[in-house]
Amino acid sequence: MSKSIEERIASLNWAALHQSLDEGGYVKLSTLLDKNECEEIINMYDQPPYFRSTINMERYRFGRGEYKYFQAPLPAVLQELRTHFYPQLATAANRWLNHLGKDTIYPADHKEFLKQCHQKEQVRSTPLILKYEEGGYNCLHQDLYGEIYFPFQVLFALNQREKDYTGGESVLVEQRPRAQSRGHVITLEQGEALIFPTNHRPVLGTRGYYKTTLHHGVSTITSGTRYGLGIIFHDAK
Repeated sequence: MSKSIEERIASLNWAALHQSLDEGGYVKLSTLLDKNECEEIINMYDQPPYFRSTINMERYRFGRGEYKYFQAPLPAVLQELRTHFYPQLATAANRWLNHLGKDTIYPADHKEFLKQCHQKEQVRSTPLILKYEEGGYNCLHQDLYGEIYFPFQVLFALNQREKDYTGGESVLVEQRPRAQSRGHVITLEQGEALIFPTNHRPVLGTRGYYKTTLHHGVSTITSGTRYGLGIIFHDAK
């Protein structure tokens, strides 16, 4: 792609995306990273200097697979994604707070938000790369990491569904008050992204807005190897 990541993010139809986030709680983006960029990130996986820690998911009963947290300073492509997605998502985050009758708390600049994290001793970087092989999966969970968290995160598919792997769909489960949970299954092609809530979202009901809680995971990989990139905007304690 000839455009920079900043230009690609800025050129998205944010009016429509904000509407989709408000109505459905999540939104799928068409290809934002090209094949070379995806392969560049995958190639980092076996280079230890990029990472601060590695998590074996079976050990903690998180699922079956492995993920690695990138070390700060982040690789340029991850830093750009984190920096340039944040302002639009902060606008949505503050709007959601208003819907629930709360004051806005998210600054427009990502650096200012990270200062809030660091004041609470949340200083460890959280963007991560995930690897699942045949039989791998990720249990339903939330990525909070501390007292302060940002209410959106972005997931990228780094390799090609049906070519490099099968299965491995993204799963969102929404727990509604006094009602049964609702599930969403989303497939992503290489370079596509999913924006979804980290914890909860406001839903408009007959008596105004109410809050639902969301968890996310990955369905079982039925063949091959799946790589994903998670952009989380708050740092961890």
